[in-house]
Amino acid sequence: MSPQTDPRVDAYIAKSAAFARPILTHLRALVHRGCPGAGETIKWGMPFFTRGDTILCMMAAFKAHCAFGFWHKDMKTLVAGGATKADEAMGILGRITSLKDLPGDQVMLGYIRQAAKLSESSVPARPVTKGKPKPLAVPADLAAALKKNRQAAAVFKEFSPSKRKDYIEWITEAKRAETRAKRLATAIGWIAEGKARNWKYEKS
Repeated sequence: MSPQTDPRVDAYIAKSAAFARPILTHLRALVHRGCPGAGETIKWGMPFFTRGDTILCMMAAFKAHCAFGFWHKDMKTLVAGGATKADEAMGILGRITSLKDLPGDQVMLGYIRQAAKLSESSVPARPVTKGKPKPLAVPADLAAALKKNRQAAAVFKEFSPSKRKDYIEWITEAKRAETRAKRLATAIGWIAEGKARNWKYEKS
């Protein structure tokens, strides 16, 4: 079966920095080896790989590093027993600056196959939605913090549903109370400045 490639992903790779092109090309090939029939698309300006209507994984290139991540929440636990570098960089493998920063091909293929298997579950994690997505409920601590900061509250109200979702999920996914409090304080500062959750990785 020939890979279902998207010319927009070809263009994304071609426009990326020289160091990033072999990394992205290799990751793309691994995804199609590990999950034959995977589809490709561009979401939020980055290449995503899909299985049916469910997002499987994503990759991105920035000025000095690349990132790769799986969409299913359980993959964070499965990859290195949950000891990922998700807070260091977008994705699940930390900052990827060369092919040497990637796990071995067989390890990566194992991750991709596991992610594909998880996507078959009866309740897929964060499926690709069609139409207008339902807004997430704002957690009480975030709502209280926004109430105390008029600027942040006004900006958050004008954010798109996807931007609000990024912040809500980042805060609620914190495992420890101190981590959640730290993320909440950081979020309020960024929101007040009109910044998206992943503003550091947005291409200028």
